[in-house]
Amino acid sequence: MHSKYDFGQLEQGQVVYVRAVKAQDLPDDVRAQIGPRDTLYAVHRADGERLALVKDRSLAFTLARQNDFAPVTVH
Repeated sequence: MHSKYDFGQLEQGQVVYVRAVKAQDLPDDVRAQIGPRDTLYAVHRADGERLALVKDRSLAFTLARQNDFAPVTVH
């Protein structure tokens, strides 16, 4: 995509952050539900609250957009 985007039009509450989460860092009850996956992807609000935990990065971005959020990656 080579067109400029005005990020100033986004309200702070619309941006969410997507980051990889190692399965070993999750609570036991969550690990029991995810099967053999080593990595999941979390969607977080700007204040750090986790909104979702999904199986892949693409799904995290799709989920955020479907809920009118603007996802960005965090390393």
